[in-house]
This record gives sequence, C-alpha cells and structure tokens, in this order.
Amino acid sequence: MKFSKFSWLFGLLLIVGLIVIPIIIFLPRGDQPISDDPWENVPLRVPHTDHSAIIQGPFETGQDVTRACLECHEDAAKEVMATVHWTWESQPYQLEGRDSAVTVGKKNSINNFCIGIQGNWPGCTSCHAGYGWEDANFDFSQEENVDCLVCHDNTGLYVKGYAGIPVEEVDLLEVARSVAAPTRENCGGCHFNGGGGNAVKHGDLDETLYFPPSNEDIHMGENDFLCTDCHRTENHNIMGRSISVSLDDANQIYCTDCHTEDLHDDDRINAHIDSVACQACHIPNAATRDATKMYWDWSTAGSDEIEESLHTYLKIKGSFVYEANFTPVYHWYNGEVAERYILGDVINPDEIVSINLPAGDIKDPSARIFPFKVHLAKQPYDTVNNILLQPKTFGEGGFWEEFDWDLALQLGSDIAGLDYSGNYGFTETEMYWPTTHMVTAATEALTCDQCHGPDGRMDWLALGYYGDPIDWGGRFQSNSYQP
Repeated sequence: MKFSKFSWLFGLLLIVGLIVIPIIIFLPRGDQPISDDPWENVPLRVPHTDHSAIIQGPFETGQDVTRACLECHEDAAKEVMATVHWTWESQPYQLEGRDSAVTVGKKNSINNFCIGIQGNWPGCTSCHAGYGWEDANFDFSQEENVDCLVCHDNTGLYVKGYAGIPVEEVDLLEVARSVAAPTRENCGGCHFNGGGGNAVKHGDLDETLYFPPSNEDIHMGENDFLCTDCHRTENHNIMGRSISVSLDDANQIYCTDCHTEDLHDDDRINAHIDSVACQACHIPNAATRDATKMYWDWSTAGSDEIEESLHTYLKIKGSFVYEANFTPVYHWYNGEVAERYILGDVINPDEIVSINLPAGDIKDPSARIFPFKVHLAKQPYDTVNNILLQPKTFGEGGFWEEFDWDLALQLGSDIAGLDYSGNYGFTETEMYWPTTHMVTAATEALTCDQCHGPDGRMDWLALGYYGDPIDWGGRFQSNSYQP
C-alpha cells in the first residue's frame, strides 16, 4: 500500500480536529448578540417523551410518584430544592441602611394581602412545590417531598390541598402518566390565584390568560406562548423576578431577550428606550378582563352586619375594592427595591407604610419609567411598639375560627417572634406589583398624546421632571429635571 507524502499532514489535521472541535463546542460562549428576528431568539421546546407506558404505579402518595420520577431523573429533586420555588426565600441581600443582610420571600415576609404564612402554613403551602409543609419543622432536605406533578401534570385534574398534599380524588397514576412540559395551566394554578383567588394579587396575571385573545396578550394569545418561552428554565431554575418577594434583579428576564432595542422604525420611539420600559407603552392597562383587588381593609373583618360578596366583603377577610382595566401607576425602577419592610421594623402609623418601594429615580441611568399596580390596605399593627403584626388566621385559635383579633395577633406574634404589646390598631400600607404581562399588539400600544398630550397619563412632576419632557427636554439634559 502506498501512502502519499502528505499523509502525515492529514493525520495531524484529524488529531487536531478531534481535540479542538469538542473544545469549541463545549467552551462557554459568553453573551451572544440576539437576532433581529425575535422568533430566532425564542428557545426551542424540548421534545415530549410519552410517559404513559413508562410509569407503572400504583401510587398511594405524592411522595411515591416523586420516588418513581427520581429513578430516571436522579438530579431533578436536588435542582428544584436549589430554587426559590422550593425555599420560598431569597439569598441574603444587603439593603442600604441596614446593619446586616436580610432575606425575603413567602417563607418569612409580610405583605398586605393575606399578610404572612408563618402560623398559617397548611393553607398557604397548598401552592408550594412540595408535600407536607404544615409547620415550622418542615424538612426541606427530603427529596421525596418535592412535588413533580404540580408543574408537569397535563391532565388538568391534579389538585393540591392543605400543606400541598394531593386531594383524595386525584388519580395519581393517571396524572403521573400524563407528565410533560409545564403548560399555562400548571403555572397559572398558583400564580393566577395568589392572594386567595383569581386575579387578586397581580393585576396582570389571571385565569383569562389560560386562553387569551390576542388583544389581551399578544404572546399567549396570537402566538400561543407558554410561560416557559419567556421564563426560560435550566436545571429547574425558572427565570424571572418580582419585587413582592425579591430584592434584586438577579435571574430576571427582559423583553430584549428576544427583541432588539432599536426595533422601532421611528427613531424617536427608539430614543425612549433609555428612559422608558417597554411595558410602559405596550401594556396600556391591566386587569383588562377580570377585575383585580386594589384595596383590602382588614379592620372590618369579623362583622356579621355587612353583607358578604366575593368582591366587596367577606367576614374572614374584611372589605375590598376591585377594579378592571385600570391605568397603571408609573414609577422609576431599576429592578431592585429601595425599601423592604422586614418583620419588626418600626413604622410611622400616621403615614402610608411602603412594603416594597421600587428603587430608582430620574437621576439613575439604570432606571426606567415602569408601570405598576399599587395595592393599598389597612392591616393590623402594634400601637405601642409601632410594628406591623402578622396574625394567625388559619387553624386553631386563628382569626378565621375565633374572630378574635387580640388572640390571633398574640398567636401570630409568638410564632413570628414579634413583641406584641397587647394593643393593636390598623394602619394603611402600600405594595407595588410590576405590570409586565398582558402585552398588547403594537397597534394597541400607547400613542404620543396619551403621555404627552394635555390629558396625558404621566405625572411628570412626580417623576422628577419640571414638566413634560417635550417642553423641558429629556432627563439626560441637566436642566430638564428637579435637582
């Protein structure tokens, strides 16, 4: 056999190729520029594997299902347990003005809806991605307590009860055999019903988004997006943040994950992007079909004299005001919080207590004008210690059983580690909820005169300008805003 005098060269190239090509493929690529075509930036959906012949059963408990899942998906539970969907608590974060880092999350924070989960675990944790969180002793290290079905059930028949345990009527084998990628129904089962019912909390998340028309949400309606098309997921870590339970913008998603910043044909519109969030123009109104709760007065709860109605009064919760198709409140926002109420913080009851004030102002180049739902409430506080109180509402001794505020506040304070003087009142609070879903078609976005006209929706003075930037100039001109 004859060999070419260049055979050594071909052999060398082959060896180099075998070494270099895998390195090129598997080395981190860093940030890649996105395509001008947003569809090329939408992640590919993982092909579905039919589990109907794989899952055998029978299953007596949810934990039995998880054990079966882990036989093949060995690392899945560990991955879930490293996320806030499991811990319900952030990493420690140093807020300005505090001596030490703090954590926040559903696990330990206060809000101005149902107020807090401590002492009320079984009712609240029906939406936890786990099984059995019924008290402070829940073991977060047990892999079999991870609930695979709440995110992957595709029958639509999976229902969780108290402490996240599946209700008796659920056929666990049927549900387990249906598992697939999460649908809007999986995510919405909890996120559309936060605060105790459909559309209560967010204003831009409700059950109309299961099957929305395109004029309500262009992504989910016309383009049939799943939640995970935007909230991209790797190793069970779901991208996305909300300042109701977060302090920073880590793990956040952005419109520019798919859309370029200069996508508008009109450069005058592109010039807004340095100061105005996409959502401010492309979500003109929120709660466009189902009304959302805008005000909650706990002080009237417990009365038998007020007629009950779902959207105006419930004895166990007090009085409400709902609003549909509301115009958002606009605030500078850089993705973080300027103030976050932590249990035990002293308040001024003569002022509205801001639980999670967005960070950013006109002089912050990283901030944008952003739309929010602002939820107002009257909730209990200690009139001697001037701290917000977390009542025990659920279970033995809870307000929903005894309708005794003093008892509920004492029990709740004992559990949460608060010093309760025995004297209580009710004070007003506010909570900001970013409006970032229900994106309309481009043809339905705000027009120039809806912000800059004589009846425009922007409060320029509150935003820090001397007046309309059309007259005074943009914020990067030093004479356009208040020092």
